[in-house]
Amino acid sequence: MAREFQRGHKAKISDLTPGTDLYVGVQIAAPGLTFDISCFGLDAHEQLSDDRYFIFFNQPKSPEESIQLLGAQSGDTESFRVTLDRIPAAIQKLSFTATLDGSGQMSQIGPGYIRIVAGGEEVVRYAFTGSEFTTERAVMLGDFYLKDVWRFAAVGQGFDGGLDALLKNFGGEVAEEEAPPAAAPAAAPGFAPPAQAAAPPAFGAPPAAQAPQPAPSFGAPPAPTPPPAPQQPMHAAPTIAAPLAPQMPQAPQAPSPYGQPHQPHQPQFGQVPGQGAPPAPPFGQQAPAPYGQPAPAPYGQQPPVGMPPGVPQGMPQGVPQGAPATGAGLQAALQPYKEAATGQRWTPQNQQLMRVDLTMGGSGVLARQGSMVMYQGKVDFGYKSAGFVGRAVGNATGQEMQLMRCTGRGQVFLAEEGSNLHPIELQGDAICVSAESVLAFDESLQYEVRRVEGHGIPGGALFTMLFQGTGTVIVKTHGTPVVLPVTPTTFADCNAVVAWSAASQVIVSSQVRLRRNAYPGHSGETVNLQFRGAPGNFIVVQPYEV
Repeated sequence: MAREFQRGHKAKISDLTPGTDLYVGVQIAAPGLTFDISCFGLDAHEQLSDDRYFIFFNQPKSPEESIQLLGAQSGDTESFRVTLDRIPAAIQKLSFTATLDGSGQMSQIGPGYIRIVAGGEEVVRYAFTGSEFTTERAVMLGDFYLKDVWRFAAVGQGFDGGLDALLKNFGGEVAEEEAPPAAAPAAAPGFAPPAQAAAPPAFGAPPAAQAPQPAPSFGAPPAPTPPPAPQQPMHAAPTIAAPLAPQMPQAPQAPSPYGQPHQPHQPQFGQVPGQGAPPAPPFGQQAPAPYGQPAPAPYGQQPPVGMPPGVPQGMPQGVPQGAPATGAGLQAALQPYKEAATGQRWTPQNQQLMRVDLTMGGSGVLARQGSMVMYQGKVDFGYKSAGFVGRAVGNATGQEMQLMRCTGRGQVFLAEEGSNLHPIELQGDAICVSAESVLAFDESLQYEVRRVEGHGIPGGALFTMLFQGTGTVIVKTHGTPVVLPVTPTTFADCNAVVAWSAASQVIVSSQVRLRRNAYPGHSGETVNLQFRGAPGNFIVVQPYEV
Protein backbone atom coordinates (compact mmCIF):
# COMPACT_ATOMS: atom_id res chain seq x y z
CA MET A 1 0.00 0.00 0.00
CA ALA A 2 1.37 3.42 -0.97
CA ARG A 3 2.47 5.77 1.80
CA GLU A 4 0.89 9.22 1.76
CA PHE A 5 3.45 11.98 2.33
CA GLN A 6 2.84 15.54 3.48
CA ARG A 7 5.06 18.50 2.69
CA GLY A 8 8.41 18.09 4.47
CA HIS A 9 8.14 14.32 5.02
CA LYS A 10 11.26 12.28 4.30
CA ALA A 11 12.13 8.60 4.15
CA LYS A 12 14.88 6.28 3.01
CA ILE A 13 14.24 4.70 -0.37
CA SER A 14 15.19 1.34 1.13
CA ASP A 15 12.33 1.75 3.64
CA LEU A 16 9.89 2.27 0.77
CA THR A 17 11.10 -0.39 -1.65
CA PRO A 18 14.15 -2.64 -2.11
CA GLY A 19 14.27 -1.69 -5.80
CA THR A 20 16.57 0.92 -7.33
CA ASP A 21 15.04 1.10 -10.83
CA LEU A 22 12.16 3.47 -10.15
CA TYR A 23 9.33 5.16 -12.02
CA VAL A 24 8.56 8.76 -11.00
CA GLY A 25 5.22 10.18 -12.16
CA VAL A 26 4.01 13.78 -11.90
CA GLN A 27 0.41 14.87 -12.37
CA ILE A 28 -0.24 18.63 -12.59
CA ALA A 29 -2.84 20.47 -14.65
CA ALA A 30 -4.90 23.67 -14.81
CA PRO A 31 -7.38 24.95 -17.41
CA GLY A 32 -5.59 26.83 -20.18
CA LEU A 33 -2.10 26.42 -18.68
CA THR A 34 0.92 24.52 -19.98
CA PHE A 35 3.63 23.08 -17.72
CA ASP A 36 7.25 22.09 -18.20
CA ILE A 37 8.29 19.28 -15.85
CA SER A 38 12.04 18.83 -15.41
CA CYS A 39 14.66 17.11 -13.25
CA PHE A 40 17.81 18.86 -12.02
CA GLY A 41 20.83 16.66 -11.21
CA LEU A 42 22.77 18.59 -8.55
CA ASP A 43 26.20 18.15 -6.97
CA ALA A 44 27.13 18.07 -3.28
CA HIS A 45 26.72 21.88 -3.10
CA GLU A 46 23.24 21.59 -4.67
CA GLN A 47 24.40 23.32 -7.83
CA LEU A 48 23.87 22.40 -11.47
CA SER A 49 27.58 21.98 -12.16
CA ASP A 50 26.99 19.74 -15.20
CA ASP A 51 24.36 20.89 -17.73
CA ARG A 52 24.01 17.33 -19.05
CA TYR A 53 22.04 16.46 -15.90
CA PHE A 54 19.33 19.05 -16.54
CA ILE A 55 16.67 16.66 -17.90
CA PHE A 56 13.85 18.40 -19.76
CA PHE A 57 11.96 18.22 -23.06
CA ASN A 58 15.01 19.23 -25.12
CA GLN A 59 17.46 16.90 -23.27
CA PRO A 60 15.49 13.76 -22.37
CA LYS A 61 18.22 11.69 -20.72
CA SER A 62 21.54 11.88 -18.89
CA PRO A 63 24.78 10.62 -20.52
CA GLU A 64 24.69 7.17 -18.85
CA GLU A 65 20.84 7.08 -19.06
CA SER A 66 20.42 6.85 -15.29
CA ILE A 67 17.72 9.59 -15.59
CA GLN A 68 15.30 9.42 -18.52
CA LEU A 69 12.27 11.50 -19.49
CA LEU A 70 9.50 9.13 -20.62
CA GLY A 71 6.61 11.48 -21.39
CA ALA A 72 2.94 11.34 -20.43
CA GLN A 73 1.58 7.89 -19.58
CA SER A 74 -0.52 5.97 -17.06
CA GLY A 75 -2.47 9.09 -16.13
CA ASP A 76 0.68 11.12 -15.36
CA THR A 77 1.37 14.46 -17.02
CA GLU A 78 5.08 13.57 -17.17
CA SER A 79 7.10 10.57 -16.06
CA PHE A 80 10.75 9.67 -15.49
CA ARG A 81 12.83 6.56 -15.09
CA VAL A 82 15.48 6.83 -12.36
CA THR A 83 18.08 4.09 -11.87
CA LEU A 84 19.71 4.99 -8.57
CA ASP A 85 22.63 2.54 -8.73
CA ARG A 86 23.73 4.03 -12.08
CA ILE A 87 23.80 7.68 -11.02
CA PRO A 88 27.42 8.92 -10.90
CA ALA A 89 28.96 9.85 -7.56
CA ALA A 90 29.15 13.54 -8.51
CA ILE A 91 25.33 13.77 -8.54
CA GLN A 92 24.07 13.95 -4.93
CA LYS A 93 20.51 15.17 -5.46
CA LEU A 94 17.67 14.96 -8.02
CA SER A 95 15.13 17.77 -7.82
CA PHE A 96 11.86 17.29 -9.74
CA THR A 97 10.24 20.61 -10.66
CA ALA A 98 7.24 22.00 -12.54
CA THR A 99 7.21 25.44 -14.20
CA LEU A 100 4.55 27.39 -16.09
CA ASP A 101 5.13 27.93 -19.79
CA GLY A 102 3.36 31.24 -20.32
CA SER A 103 1.15 33.31 -18.06
CA GLY A 104 -0.57 32.02 -14.95
CA GLN A 105 0.07 31.14 -11.30
CA MET A 106 0.47 27.93 -9.36
CA SER A 107 -2.60 28.83 -7.30
CA GLN A 108 -4.71 27.95 -10.37
CA ILE A 109 -3.71 24.28 -10.47
CA GLY A 110 -6.03 21.50 -9.44
CA PRO A 111 -5.19 18.49 -7.31
CA GLY A 112 -1.85 16.98 -8.36
CA TYR A 113 0.84 14.67 -7.08
CA ILE A 114 4.31 13.24 -7.46
CA ARG A 115 4.59 9.49 -6.92
CA ILE A 116 7.19 6.71 -6.94
CA VAL A 117 6.39 3.33 -8.47
CA ALA A 118 8.57 0.24 -8.09
CA GLY A 119 7.84 -3.04 -9.88
CA GLY A 120 4.47 -1.75 -11.05
CA GLU A 121 3.32 -0.92 -7.50
CA GLU A 122 3.00 2.62 -6.16
CA VAL A 123 5.06 2.94 -2.96
CA VAL A 124 4.75 6.63 -2.04
CA ARG A 125 2.69 9.64 -3.14
CA TYR A 126 2.86 13.34 -2.22
CA ALA A 127 -0.37 15.11 -3.14
CA PHE A 128 -0.74 18.90 -3.44
CA THR A 129 -3.31 21.48 -4.55
CA GLY A 130 -3.31 25.07 -5.76
CA SER A 131 -4.43 26.28 -2.33
CA GLU A 132 -0.86 25.67 -1.08
CA PHE A 133 0.54 28.33 -3.46
CA THR A 134 -0.16 31.96 -4.38
CA THR A 135 1.73 33.83 -7.12
CA GLU A 136 4.44 31.21 -7.69
CA ARG A 137 5.24 30.24 -11.27
CA ALA A 138 7.54 27.32 -10.46
CA VAL A 139 7.56 24.71 -7.73
CA MET A 140 10.01 22.08 -6.49
CA LEU A 141 7.83 18.99 -6.01
CA GLY A 142 10.14 16.33 -4.56
CA ASP A 143 13.80 15.43 -4.14
CA PHE A 144 15.92 12.30 -4.23
CA TYR A 145 18.97 13.12 -2.11
CA LEU A 146 22.00 11.11 -1.02
CA LYS A 147 22.65 11.12 2.72
CA ASP A 148 24.49 7.89 3.48
CA VAL A 149 21.79 6.25 1.34
CA TRP A 150 19.29 7.56 -1.18
CA ARG A 151 16.23 9.21 0.40
CA PHE A 152 13.06 10.89 -0.82
CA ALA A 153 11.63 14.20 0.47
CA ALA A 154 8.31 15.86 -0.34
CA VAL A 155 9.23 19.53 -0.90
CA GLY A 156 6.39 21.64 -2.36
CA GLN A 157 8.37 24.92 -2.39
CA GLY A 158 7.44 27.60 -4.95
CA PHE A 159 9.36 30.33 -6.80
CA ASP A 160 7.75 33.50 -8.15
CA GLY A 161 10.24 33.86 -11.00
CA GLY A 162 9.52 30.57 -12.78
CA LEU A 163 12.24 28.64 -14.58
CA ASP A 164 14.70 31.56 -14.42
CA ALA A 165 14.45 31.62 -10.63
CA LEU A 166 14.97 27.84 -10.45
CA LEU A 167 18.05 27.98 -12.65
CA LYS A 168 19.54 30.83 -10.63
CA ASN A 169 18.77 28.96 -7.41
CA PHE A 170 20.70 25.96 -8.75
CA GLY A 171 23.58 28.07 -10.10
CA GLY A 172 22.62 27.90 -13.80
CA GLU A 173 22.02 30.57 -16.41
CA VAL A 174 19.36 30.94 -19.10
CA ALA A 175 20.82 31.40 -22.57
CA GLU A 176 19.32 34.06 -24.79
CA GLU A 177 16.88 32.74 -27.35
CA GLU A 178 18.04 33.12 -30.93
CA ALA A 179 15.78 34.64 -33.53
CA PRO A 180 14.33 32.02 -35.89
CA PRO A 181 15.85 32.07 -39.41
CA ALA A 182 13.83 33.64 -42.18
CA ALA A 183 11.65 31.14 -43.96
CA ALA A 184 12.66 30.27 -47.49
CA PRO A 185 10.10 31.13 -50.19
CA ALA A 186 7.85 28.17 -50.85
CA ALA A 187 8.26 26.46 -54.20
CA ALA A 188 5.33 26.48 -56.61
CA PRO A 189 3.24 23.31 -56.19
CA GLY A 190 3.44 20.75 -58.97
CA PHE A 191 0.74 18.57 -60.40
CA ALA A 192 -0.69 16.03 -57.93
CA PRO A 193 -4.07 14.31 -57.49
CA PRO A 194 -6.18 15.24 -54.44
CA ALA A 195 -5.36 13.39 -51.20
CA GLN A 196 -7.47 10.41 -50.28
CA ALA A 197 -9.39 11.13 -47.09
CA ALA A 198 -10.10 7.47 -46.33
CA ALA A 199 -6.59 6.22 -45.43
CA PRO A 200 -4.82 7.91 -42.49
CA PRO A 201 -1.13 8.79 -42.83
CA ALA A 202 1.34 6.08 -41.86
CA PHE A 203 2.97 8.12 -39.11
CA GLY A 204 -0.30 9.21 -37.45
CA ALA A 205 -1.26 8.49 -33.84
CA PRO A 206 -3.01 5.15 -33.21
CA PRO A 207 -6.83 5.30 -33.04
CA ALA A 208 -8.50 5.67 -29.67
CA ALA A 209 -9.82 2.09 -29.74
CA GLN A 210 -6.34 0.60 -29.87
CA ALA A 211 -5.44 -1.88 -27.08
CA PRO A 212 -3.75 -0.33 -24.04
CA GLN A 213 0.02 -0.06 -24.15
CA PRO A 214 2.01 -2.34 -21.80
CA ALA A 215 3.63 -0.77 -18.74
CA PRO A 216 7.41 -0.07 -18.83
CA SER A 217 9.50 -3.15 -18.11
CA PHE A 218 11.12 -1.55 -15.04
CA GLY A 219 7.83 -1.15 -13.19
CA ALA A 220 5.67 1.71 -14.47
CA PRO A 221 2.06 1.34 -13.29
CA PRO A 222 -0.29 -0.24 -15.88
CA ALA A 223 -3.20 1.94 -16.90
CA PRO A 224 -5.53 2.13 -19.87
CA THR A 225 -4.65 4.54 -22.63
CA PRO A 226 -6.44 7.86 -21.94
CA PRO A 227 -8.39 9.57 -24.72
CA PRO A 228 -6.19 11.73 -26.95
CA ALA A 229 -5.62 15.13 -25.43
CA PRO A 230 -5.83 18.31 -27.48
CA GLN A 231 -2.60 19.22 -29.17
CA GLN A 232 -0.52 21.49 -26.96
CA PRO A 233 1.23 24.43 -28.59
CA MET A 234 4.87 23.77 -29.35
CA HIS A 235 7.57 25.95 -27.86
CA ALA A 236 8.73 28.67 -30.17
CA ALA A 237 12.32 28.19 -29.07
CA PRO A 238 13.67 25.88 -26.37
CA THR A 239 15.16 27.27 -23.17
CA ILE A 240 18.73 26.06 -22.83
CA ALA A 241 20.75 26.16 -19.63
CA ALA A 242 24.35 27.18 -20.34
CA PRO A 243 27.17 28.59 -18.21
CA LEU A 244 27.71 32.30 -18.52
CA ALA A 245 30.97 32.99 -20.37
CA PRO A 246 32.50 36.45 -20.03
CA GLN A 247 32.86 38.25 -23.35
CA MET A 248 36.07 40.12 -24.04
CA PRO A 249 35.28 43.78 -24.75
CA GLN A 250 36.77 45.04 -28.00
CA ALA A 251 38.54 48.34 -27.98
CA PRO A 252 36.94 51.04 -30.17
CA GLN A 253 38.78 51.88 -33.35
CA ALA A 254 40.56 55.20 -33.32
CA PRO A 255 39.18 57.73 -35.83
CA SER A 256 41.31 58.97 -38.71
CA PRO A 257 42.88 62.44 -38.49
CA TYR A 258 40.68 65.27 -39.71
CA GLY A 259 40.83 65.65 -43.45
CA GLN A 260 42.60 62.37 -44.13
CA PRO A 261 41.04 59.20 -45.54
CA HIS A 262 40.72 56.22 -43.22
CA GLN A 263 43.68 53.88 -43.40
CA PRO A 264 43.25 50.23 -42.44
CA HIS A 265 45.04 49.47 -39.20
CA GLN A 266 48.09 47.26 -39.53
CA PRO A 267 48.04 44.66 -36.75
CA GLN A 268 51.02 44.60 -34.44
CA PHE A 269 52.85 41.46 -33.50
CA GLY A 270 50.51 39.18 -31.55
CA GLN A 271 47.38 41.16 -32.49
CA VAL A 272 44.50 39.49 -34.33
CA PRO A 273 43.99 40.95 -37.84
CA GLY A 274 40.77 42.90 -38.14
CA GLN A 275 40.81 44.40 -34.67
CA GLY A 276 40.82 48.16 -34.41
CA ALA A 277 43.72 50.11 -33.02
CA PRO A 278 43.61 50.75 -29.28
CA PRO A 279 42.66 54.27 -28.20
CA ALA A 280 45.35 56.72 -27.35
CA PRO A 281 46.21 56.81 -23.63
CA PRO A 282 45.49 59.96 -21.57
CA PHE A 283 48.23 62.52 -21.30
CA GLY A 284 51.00 61.43 -18.96
CA GLN A 285 50.11 57.73 -18.98
CA GLN A 286 51.76 54.85 -20.77
CA ALA A 287 50.11 53.06 -23.66
CA PRO A 288 49.20 49.42 -22.98
CA ALA A 289 51.55 46.86 -24.44
CA PRO A 290 50.35 44.68 -27.37
CA TYR A 291 48.71 41.39 -26.52
CA GLY A 292 51.27 38.77 -25.60
CA GLN A 293 53.92 41.30 -24.51
CA PRO A 294 54.56 42.48 -20.92
CA ALA A 295 53.70 46.07 -20.06
CA PRO A 296 56.54 48.22 -18.75
CA ALA A 297 56.58 49.24 -15.10
CA PRO A 298 55.32 52.76 -14.24
CA TYR A 299 57.82 55.56 -14.55
CA GLY A 300 60.31 55.49 -11.72
CA GLN A 301 59.15 52.13 -10.35
CA GLN A 302 60.58 48.66 -10.57
CA PRO A 303 58.47 45.51 -10.88
CA PRO A 304 57.90 43.69 -7.56
CA VAL A 305 60.38 41.06 -6.53
CA GLY A 306 59.37 37.63 -7.78
CA MET A 307 56.90 39.01 -10.34
CA PRO A 308 57.64 39.20 -14.05
CA PRO A 309 57.77 42.68 -15.57
CA GLY A 310 54.36 43.98 -16.66
CA VAL A 311 52.26 42.00 -14.18
CA PRO A 312 50.43 44.42 -11.84
CA GLN A 313 50.48 43.82 -8.12
CA GLY A 314 47.43 41.89 -6.84
CA MET A 315 46.69 40.28 -10.22
CA PRO A 316 47.13 36.47 -10.26
CA GLN A 317 49.69 35.13 -12.69
CA GLY A 318 48.38 33.41 -15.76
CA VAL A 319 45.48 35.87 -16.29
CA PRO A 320 45.68 37.53 -19.75
CA GLN A 321 45.96 41.30 -19.75
CA GLY A 322 42.69 42.96 -20.68
CA ALA A 323 40.54 40.16 -19.21
CA PRO A 324 37.89 41.43 -16.76
CA ALA A 325 38.96 40.98 -13.15
CA THR A 326 36.95 38.45 -11.19
CA GLY A 327 36.02 38.65 -7.53
CA ALA A 328 35.66 42.44 -7.47
CA GLY A 329 32.66 44.49 -6.55
CA LEU A 330 30.04 44.40 -3.83
CA GLN A 331 28.09 41.43 -5.23
CA ALA A 332 31.23 39.28 -5.44
CA ALA A 333 32.23 40.24 -1.89
CA LEU A 334 28.82 39.21 -0.50
CA GLN A 335 28.43 36.07 -2.62
CA PRO A 336 30.00 33.65 -0.06
CA TYR A 337 27.53 34.82 2.61
CA LYS A 338 24.23 34.74 0.71
CA GLU A 339 21.27 32.82 2.07
CA ALA A 340 21.37 29.08 1.44
CA ALA A 341 17.91 27.86 0.34
CA THR A 342 18.11 24.11 -0.23
CA GLY A 343 14.43 23.22 -0.26
CA GLN A 344 14.73 21.43 3.09
CA ARG A 345 12.89 22.35 6.30
CA TRP A 346 16.11 22.88 8.29
CA THR A 347 19.12 24.43 6.52
CA PRO A 348 22.39 25.47 8.24
CA GLN A 349 23.53 28.85 6.94
CA ASN A 350 26.89 28.47 8.70
CA GLN A 351 28.13 26.80 11.88
CA GLN A 352 26.31 29.28 14.15
CA LEU A 353 23.08 30.10 12.22
CA MET A 354 20.14 27.81 11.39
CA ARG A 355 17.26 28.49 8.98
CA VAL A 356 13.88 26.78 9.36
CA ASP A 357 11.23 26.97 6.62
CA LEU A 358 7.83 26.89 8.30
CA THR A 359 6.03 26.36 4.98
CA MET A 360 7.35 22.79 4.99
CA GLY A 361 6.40 20.04 7.38
CA GLY A 362 2.92 21.22 8.35
CA SER A 363 3.78 21.68 12.05
CA GLY A 364 5.24 24.44 14.19
CA VAL A 365 8.67 24.77 15.76
CA LEU A 366 9.54 25.21 19.44
CA ALA A 367 12.70 27.26 20.04
CA ARG A 368 14.38 28.99 22.94
CA GLN A 369 12.93 32.42 23.56
CA GLY A 370 15.31 35.08 22.25
CA SER A 371 17.06 32.77 19.77
CA MET A 372 15.38 34.38 16.73
CA VAL A 373 17.79 36.69 14.91
CA MET A 374 15.70 37.33 11.77
CA TYR A 375 12.58 36.11 10.01
CA GLN A 376 10.85 36.70 6.69
CA GLY A 377 7.29 36.03 5.64
CA LYS A 378 4.15 35.78 7.76
CA VAL A 379 5.37 34.20 11.00
CA ASP A 380 3.51 34.11 14.31
CA PHE A 381 5.49 33.85 17.57
CA GLY A 382 3.70 32.51 20.63
CA TYR A 383 5.85 33.29 23.65
CA LYS A 384 5.04 30.95 26.50
CA SER A 385 6.66 28.85 29.20
CA ALA A 386 7.66 25.32 28.36
CA GLY A 387 4.95 23.90 30.62
CA PHE A 388 6.16 20.94 32.63
CA VAL A 389 9.56 21.18 30.96
CA GLY A 390 9.98 24.78 32.06
CA ARG A 391 8.70 24.15 35.59
CA ALA A 392 10.87 21.08 36.15
CA VAL A 393 14.05 22.67 34.87
CA GLY A 394 13.31 26.05 36.43
CA ASN A 395 12.44 24.78 39.89
CA ALA A 396 15.48 22.53 40.11
CA THR A 397 18.16 24.75 38.57
CA GLY A 398 16.79 28.24 39.05
CA GLN A 399 17.03 28.84 35.30
CA GLU A 400 13.56 28.92 33.79
CA MET A 401 13.46 27.40 30.31
CA GLN A 402 11.32 29.63 28.08
CA LEU A 403 10.21 28.40 24.68
CA MET A 404 8.54 30.20 21.80
CA ARG A 405 6.23 28.56 19.27
CA CYS A 406 6.88 29.60 15.66
CA THR A 407 4.08 29.03 13.12
CA GLY A 408 2.96 30.50 9.79
CA ARG A 409 4.42 30.72 6.29
CA GLY A 410 7.95 32.03 6.26
CA GLN A 411 11.53 31.41 7.30
CA VAL A 412 13.03 31.94 10.76
CA PHE A 413 16.77 32.22 11.48
CA LEU A 414 17.93 30.96 14.89
CA ALA A 415 21.19 31.35 16.82
CA GLU A 416 22.38 31.75 20.42
CA GLU A 417 25.62 33.31 21.67
CA GLY A 418 27.63 32.09 18.68
CA SER A 419 27.24 28.43 19.65
CA ASN A 420 27.82 25.77 17.03
CA LEU A 421 24.50 24.31 15.82
CA HIS A 422 23.93 20.72 14.73
CA PRO A 423 20.65 19.35 13.28
CA ILE A 424 19.80 15.80 14.39
CA GLU A 425 17.13 14.14 12.24
CA LEU A 426 15.10 11.41 13.94
CA GLN A 427 13.35 8.74 11.87
CA GLY A 428 11.33 6.98 14.55
CA ASP A 429 14.35 6.61 16.90
CA ALA A 430 15.15 8.43 20.17
CA ILE A 431 17.95 10.47 21.74
CA CYS A 432 18.61 12.16 25.09
CA VAL A 433 19.91 15.76 24.95
CA SER A 434 21.02 17.91 27.86
CA ALA A 435 18.38 20.60 28.45
CA GLU A 436 21.07 23.30 28.24
CA SER A 437 22.06 22.08 24.78
CA VAL A 438 18.60 22.23 23.15
CA LEU A 439 18.04 25.22 20.82
CA ALA A 440 14.92 24.21 18.84
CA PHE A 441 12.93 21.19 17.69
CA ASP A 442 9.94 20.19 15.60
CA GLU A 443 6.66 20.33 17.46
CA SER A 444 5.76 16.95 15.95
CA LEU A 445 8.37 15.22 18.16
CA GLN A 446 7.40 13.63 21.46
CA TYR A 447 9.55 14.85 24.35
CA GLU A 448 9.82 14.45 28.09
CA VAL A 449 12.19 15.51 30.90
CA ARG A 450 14.50 13.06 32.64
CA ARG A 451 16.40 13.82 35.83
CA VAL A 452 19.85 12.49 36.72
CA GLU A 453 20.43 13.20 40.43
CA GLY A 454 23.79 13.27 42.13
CA HIS A 455 25.75 15.00 44.88
CA GLY A 456 28.05 17.65 43.49
CA ILE A 457 26.12 18.32 40.28
CA PRO A 458 25.37 22.08 39.90
CA GLY A 459 21.75 22.54 41.00
CA GLY A 460 21.63 19.06 42.46
CA ALA A 461 20.65 17.32 39.22
CA LEU A 462 21.29 17.10 35.51
CA PHE A 463 18.19 17.49 33.37
CA THR A 464 17.97 15.91 29.95
CA MET A 465 15.18 15.91 27.37
CA LEU A 466 14.23 12.64 25.69
CA PHE A 467 13.11 13.16 22.06
CA GLN A 468 11.53 10.43 19.97
CA GLY A 469 9.46 10.18 16.80
CA THR A 470 9.97 11.77 13.39
CA GLY A 471 11.44 15.25 13.21
CA THR A 472 14.58 17.32 13.82
CA VAL A 473 16.29 18.56 16.98
CA ILE A 474 18.79 21.44 16.83
CA VAL A 475 21.59 20.93 19.38
CA LYS A 476 24.03 23.69 20.33
CA THR A 477 27.59 23.09 21.49
CA HIS A 478 30.65 25.07 22.53
CA GLY A 479 33.09 24.12 19.80
CA THR A 480 33.14 21.00 17.66
CA PRO A 481 31.74 17.96 19.50
CA VAL A 482 32.99 14.38 19.34
CA VAL A 483 30.92 11.16 19.34
CA LEU A 484 32.30 8.27 21.39
CA PRO A 485 31.06 4.70 21.81
CA VAL A 486 29.80 3.60 25.22
CA THR A 487 32.10 1.07 26.91
CA PRO A 488 32.11 -0.33 30.48
CA THR A 489 34.68 2.33 31.42
CA THR A 490 33.18 5.43 29.76
CA PHE A 491 33.08 8.54 32.00
CA ALA A 492 32.21 12.13 31.06
CA ASP A 493 32.10 15.44 32.89
CA CYS A 494 28.51 16.61 33.48
CA ASN A 495 29.35 20.03 31.97
CA ALA A 496 30.87 18.55 28.83
CA VAL A 497 28.24 15.94 27.97
CA VAL A 498 25.79 17.07 25.27
CA ALA A 499 23.71 14.03 24.33
CA TRP A 500 23.63 10.25 24.49
CA SER A 501 21.68 7.33 23.09
CA ALA A 502 18.33 6.78 24.81
CA ALA A 503 19.18 3.16 25.69
CA SER A 504 22.29 4.09 27.68
CA GLN A 505 22.29 3.87 31.47
CA VAL A 506 23.70 6.90 33.36
CA ILE A 507 25.30 6.59 36.81
CA VAL A 508 26.77 9.46 38.86
CA SER A 509 30.36 8.86 39.99
CA SER A 510 32.11 11.40 42.26
CA GLN A 511 35.62 11.44 43.67
CA VAL A 512 37.77 13.84 45.69
CA ARG A 513 41.33 14.73 44.74
CA LEU A 514 43.80 17.49 45.68
CA ARG A 515 44.87 20.20 43.29
CA ARG A 516 48.65 20.39 43.02
CA ASN A 517 48.68 24.16 42.58
CA ALA A 518 46.14 24.91 45.33
CA TYR A 519 47.07 26.21 48.74
CA PRO A 520 47.44 23.61 51.50
CA GLY A 521 44.18 22.23 52.76
CA HIS A 522 42.12 23.25 49.67
CA SER A 523 40.49 20.43 47.73
CA GLY A 524 38.16 20.25 44.73
CA GLU A 525 35.39 17.79 44.10
CA THR A 526 34.75 16.49 40.57
CA VAL A 527 31.57 14.77 39.40
CA ASN A 528 31.61 12.35 36.50
CA LEU A 529 28.81 10.55 34.71
CA GLN A 530 29.41 6.90 33.96
CA PHE A 531 27.64 5.49 30.89
CA ARG A 532 26.78 1.85 30.40
CA GLY A 533 25.01 0.13 27.57
CA ALA A 534 25.09 -2.53 24.90
CA PRO A 535 27.36 -2.14 21.86
CA GLY A 536 26.01 0.52 19.52
CA ASN A 537 25.26 3.10 22.23
CA PHE A 538 27.08 6.44 22.12
CA ILE A 539 27.66 9.74 23.91
CA VAL A 540 28.35 13.23 22.48
CA VAL A 541 30.73 15.54 24.37
CA GLN A 542 31.90 19.09 23.71
CA PRO A 543 35.32 20.68 24.33
CA TYR A 544 33.95 22.87 27.13
CA GLU A 545 34.45 23.12 30.88
CA VAL A 546 32.71 25.52 33.25
